[in-house]
Amino acid sequence: MTTAVFIDGAAGTTGLEIRQRLAGRPEFSLVTLPDNLRKDGSARRSAINDCDVAILCLPDDAAREAVGLIDNPRTRVIDASTAHRVADGWAYGFPELIGRDQVAAAKRVSNPGCYPTGFLALIAPLVRAGLLPSDWAYSVNAVSGYSGGGNALIDRFEADPAIAWRGYGLGLGHKHLAEMQHYAALTHAPLFSPAVVDAHRGMAVDVPLALDAMGKSGSADAVRAALSEFYTGSEIVRVLPAGRNPSELLLRKDAAPWDGLDLYVFDSDDGSQARLIARLDNLGKGASGAAVQSLNLMTGLPESTGLSLTSPDI
Repeated sequence: MTTAVFIDGAAGTTGLEIRQRLAGRPEFSLVTLPDNLRKDGSARRSAINDCDVAILCLPDDAAREAVGLIDNPRTRVIDASTAHRVADGWAYGFPELIGRDQVAAAKRVSNPGCYPTGFLALIAPLVRAGLLPSDWAYSVNAVSGYSGGGNALIDRFEADPAIAWRGYGLGLGHKHLAEMQHYAALTHAPLFSPAVVDAHRGMAVDVPLALDAMGKSGSADAVRAALSEFYTGSEIVRVLPAGRNPSELLLRKDAAPWDGLDLYVFDSDDGSQARLIARLDNLGKGASGAAVQSLNLMTGLPESTGLSLTSPDI
């Protein structure tokens, strides 16, 4: 049976990449609107009610409006905006963390943010296991390709080749903080330092840990072992063993689309400090790849179907 999918916001970066991942897949048929009707309320209402799954690639307010257009009990939703990530009645689209069955059964799924994907993949399992404290003041240093900022930021970077680095979120109230705190079950929101670099895609999320001051974390080996156990059997998340830790991590300007997530644990010689680093594609597991993973589960397919999971060169 073919599943009808409507991508509301299909002209944006996330929507276009979802379309690419669904191209040539006979399990799905795309409900589309001509360009002149993409913002027409009546046409959008019809499309969103005619489909089996609506994927919302919209600003927050527009995403809330789109959900309000649904007037039938059948249409299921994957929302790639921030609007519903900690809302009641919405499943968080990170199957590895909340459970694949919960995503598969959900009527409403909220796609995780790209930065929270890296942070939560590292920290949430360790807090659950009791290896890291829930009341620690965590800090997060992260860089992303400029495509994560949408078409306006893409245009800005590509029009001005002198821009190499853009630090933002300097008011310390980034919209990703709520989901980072909530799904890691933390007492305090992390201190989050995001930046954008002159690369179209790619992301590194770095969480430094003062192990000797944290009281309950144990060794870096114990942290790595706990992460490896948590993600055992995953085709999408990979925990690199200590023997495969590189001497440097790179983001490449010519990186191909990738839907996986690599996790690293680096530690000092005396074991007193560690850096947990997640490497992913902000448009892959950080956005479009995650939406397709949830779509697969919601339609009874293997979660990795149609995803690109060959890890790029370091």
